[in-house]
Amino acid sequence: MKGLVMLAAMAAWLAVSQPSHALTVSPRRLVEVADIGPPVVSPDGRYVAFRVERASVERNDYDSAWYVQDMEDAARVVRVGDGGVPLRDSAGISLSARAEWSHDGRWIYYRALLDGRIEVWRAASDGSGASPVTSDPADVHEFHLSADGRELRYSVGATREDIVAAEQDEYALGTRIDGTVPLGQGFYRSGFVDGRLATQRFGKVWFDRASLLADAPRRWRVVRLAEGERRELLAAQDEPHAASAPDNAWKFSRDPRTGRIALLTRVGERNGLRDKPGVELSVFRDGAAGAAIECADRRCVGRAITSLQWRPGSDEVLFTVTDPDEGLAQSIYRWNVETGAVRPIVHGRGLINGGRDASSHCGASAQALVCVVAEAGDPPRLERIGIEDGERHVMFQPNAALAHDMRQVPVRLLRWVDAKGATFTAQYFPASLKKGKSRAPLFVSYYRCHGFLRGGMGDEWPLVSLAAHGIAALCINAAPYRFDALERYGNGLSATESAVDLLAKRGEIDPAKVGFGGLSFGSEVALWLATESDLLAAISASSPVISPNYYVFNMMKGEQFLAGLGEYWQLGTPEETPARWKEISPTYRMDRIKAPILFQMSEQEFRHAVDYVVPLVSDGRADAWVFPHAPHQKFQPKHKLAVYERNLDWFRFWLQGVEDPAPGKARQYERWRAMRDRQMIRTAGLADGSDDQAW
Repeated sequence: MKGLVMLAAMAAWLAVSQPSHALTVSPRRLVEVADIGPPVVSPDGRYVAFRVERASVERNDYDSAWYVQDMEDAARVVRVGDGGVPLRDSAGISLSARAEWSHDGRWIYYRALLDGRIEVWRAASDGSGASPVTSDPADVHEFHLSADGRELRYSVGATREDIVAAEQDEYALGTRIDGTVPLGQGFYRSGFVDGRLATQRFGKVWFDRASLLADAPRRWRVVRLAEGERRELLAAQDEPHAASAPDNAWKFSRDPRTGRIALLTRVGERNGLRDKPGVELSVFRDGAAGAAIECADRRCVGRAITSLQWRPGSDEVLFTVTDPDEGLAQSIYRWNVETGAVRPIVHGRGLINGGRDASSHCGASAQALVCVVAEAGDPPRLERIGIEDGERHVMFQPNAALAHDMRQVPVRLLRWVDAKGATFTAQYFPASLKKGKSRAPLFVSYYRCHGFLRGGMGDEWPLVSLAAHGIAALCINAAPYRFDALERYGNGLSATESAVDLLAKRGEIDPAKVGFGGLSFGSEVALWLATESDLLAAISASSPVISPNYYVFNMMKGEQFLAGLGEYWQLGTPEETPARWKEISPTYRMDRIKAPILFQMSEQEFRHAVDYVVPLVSDGRADAWVFPHAPHQKFQPKHKLAVYERNLDWFRFWLQGVEDPAPGKARQYERWRAMRDRQMIRTAGLADGSDDQAW
């Protein structure tokens, strides 16, 4: 095979930015973890294609590349093409990069952002070369091969030139303020869209953002692969590959051989929950018509099934269970829709799927799965798993040095029941304690904790680094999402209190030295704990929470925003529901905040929070940092490293009294010492009953 390279050489290339430091897992190593995208198996089942991306702190950029690997000989792996700049949604989350194989297995097709253009590329599976198939003045949104494999069909919107012209026109003429304009960020090219700084507008869903002209009609075009001929599809031919499913389907998969549809349906009574609590697996033999066959086996019923796909050339549906009682660990089963038999394939301790997206699925041939495997204490790797026998083999391990060092880091799953009878799970990193110390400070994060845990939801708190420096770290999986905000926050408080009580009774942690950090919903819980309990000694928050300023900046979005306030927080306008606003927003309850807070927020969101962040900073109760151009989840490697390191410094200072002697951090500690002095004065004033004027 032309261009063949040995796996060992490939692993060495991938590990260039990941030096091995025995027993040390620094924040930088967590930033520079290699992630593997969804594996896709060739039509003949002999090869698998996947993309690997890794951050470079030094260049503040990402490297990504496409590979093809032999399913039977893991040493035969080929780098076939440049993956380009990883594409992201407007929240900063990397989008899954999935390839499509040609019918003969000679090529893979994929979208890539290279040289400022998103095109469909074709790479030879033997590594002999890659080139763009499309050459369009507009960026490609979607693509697929025709049923006979002779045509590539793709969709586009407004051209790049038209989008830039619209931005320049708006810059010259000004921005008219309406409900589509994100008022909390800069108006001109202040956020990333498709890899470049762009002028943004709100999209159709909540706070999603898009470029100017994003609402331009999508057009489908065709490339004849052999001849290179190009033509426009007629409107009636648009999206010819779209599959239909019953209206109540949550997720579905169509068997390309028979047309049968396997689907997951949400079932059960919500009783205040956002999502129905149960999932039902079934199959329609005749497309979406006729009666469905339900999986009645105990391994289907009452299980948290999160993804499904057909086993190629068979009557079996492969489905994944993400078990909340096992810390969201995943297992994969196969269901024969003709006999009703369900058999297990593999049980995991973390994610076994197609990458960081917990709902993604493995690549599949008739004989084997190819899965990205990642566990709380083990970074992503690629495994081949036999469908019949469950036999597992590591195929590709781009994080080999880190995986070696992580084997020396203890991490265990905790499961407990709070005072209300609710069951919680968490991944726990015990502290590395110096001789003579028995109880450690504790850091807590509350939201979702699946896969390799770099820093909790949003990757901002380096859990393993905290533990290595003597601070135990606990990542708690949140209770099912409830519509009532006070119930949601109360669940977070109860989970944290009961976990602290559990670990304190075991003699592992000091309940007087507990820190908490959160992003998005995790930030809401952090601020709730700050106002409703005395549990915390230090807090770190990265996202805005409900406040009058949050309302003012977004009220022009209209009914969609107001409906969301009512549904998820039981709020009207501040004038309509003043009591509820005072009950929920920390802006009205800042006198109750005792713990110091570190805010590390994105520029797109910071202004929503100035009505409580600025007073807290002015009073010496908070330190605040804002990251330019950053979206909801920060993704620039230098930003990620700065956030990790500052959070590590913050909790070591407040929970251990430790200061990093690095000269560049002197002013940071001057501020924090001044905050601590004022906290001590205030505490003394409260103890003797004097008027609270120290703040």
